[in-house]
This record gives sequence, structure tokens and C-alpha cells, in this order.
Amino acid sequence: MNKFLLFFLMILVFIFNPISVYSIDQDAILAGGCFWCLEHDLEKLDGVSEVVSGYSGGELKNPTYQNHQGHQESVKVTFDPDVISYKKLLNVYFSNIDPFDNEGQFCDKGDSYRAVIFTDENQKDVAREVRKKASLSLGVSEDNLKVSIKPKSVFWKAEDYHQDFADKNEFRYKIYRYSCGRDQRLKDVWGEKAGISIELAK
Repeated sequence: MNKFLLFFLMILVFIFNPISVYSIDQDAILAGGCFWCLEHDLEKLDGVSEVVSGYSGGELKNPTYQNHQGHQESVKVTFDPDVISYKKLLNVYFSNIDPFDNEGQFCDKGDSYRAVIFTDENQKDVAREVRKKASLSLGVSEDNLKVSIKPKSVFWKAEDYHQDFADKNEFRYKIYRYSCGRDQRLKDVWGEKAGISIELAK
């Protein structure tokens, strides 16, 4: 009898909420300067199960930290869309970057540090929507935002010593982040929303 009741309840859950029963994790590939920082900022979010540091956007195969020409330092974020949507993830992403910097991010300059959102076809329109609303929230033209939206390409995992760098090298990471002026610049751009989630204009 108990087994029958349990089976009946499972059927009801499936009928009225089938997506949650078979929820499939999704991934986002984001570049926003130093991947140590972006990994650390995003992996603490509810619904995010993994953040991996790596390289993406270029044509060079098997890039390394010493040679990743054409690639951006990026992170691959695995998340549960039932807990955190792609749009909400991008809201947090924007609050952790300087969208006005066309030369890199914070103290790190060069093409490999540029801010890029790599999207598939299902993510592209959402990324454009968030970028547009972010410009409205900041009170500037979207042309002033230097965050590119590009098609997803191969993501190459970085060397093991880069993974979870902030946790494994806490003192060194804090010194680097402070000296780079990352948090101060985020506060200058986003105010109280810095590092949390941008308040998008309606």
C-alpha cells in the first residue's frame, strides 16, 4: 500500500512539475579578466555546482597559461536553471566586471582579459537583453559598454594549479585582488550592487 501511494505521488509530481523532476544542468562560458577572481565570485552562488577556469574564444588548440594567444581567460559555469536562471547569472556576472574597460579588466590589460559572454543560440538573446538593460541601469548608451557577445567555441580547461586558486592560495589571492583595485573599481561602477547583482532598469 505504501509503495503504491509513493508511486502515485511521484506520478503527480511528474504531471504537475515535470521539468524539476528531470532538471538538466546548463553551462555558461564567461570572460571577465582574471579567471581566479571570476571563478571565486561565481562559484558561491546558489544553483552553481561548478566553476572551471580556462581559455576560450581563440583558434589555438591546447592553450596554456604561457601561450593562449587569441583566447580570453574564461570560466565555465555549470548551473541548475531551476535554482538560478541564465539571466540572473548574467546579472551577477555584470556586477563583477567593469563593463567600460575596452583594454582588459582592472589592472590586467590585453586581449586575453577582455570581457566576453560566449553564447549558444538559446543564450544569445538573453545576453543581449541583459547588456541592454545594464546600460540603462548605468544611464549610458549601450555603445559605451565594452562587453562582447560571441558564439560559444571550445572551452579549454586551464592547468590544475589555476583551479580553485582563491581557496588554495588565500593570502596570495587577497593581495593580488587588492593590489589590482578590482573591488574599488566595482564599487565605483555599481555602488551597493557591486559583486552582488546589478539592478536592471525596467
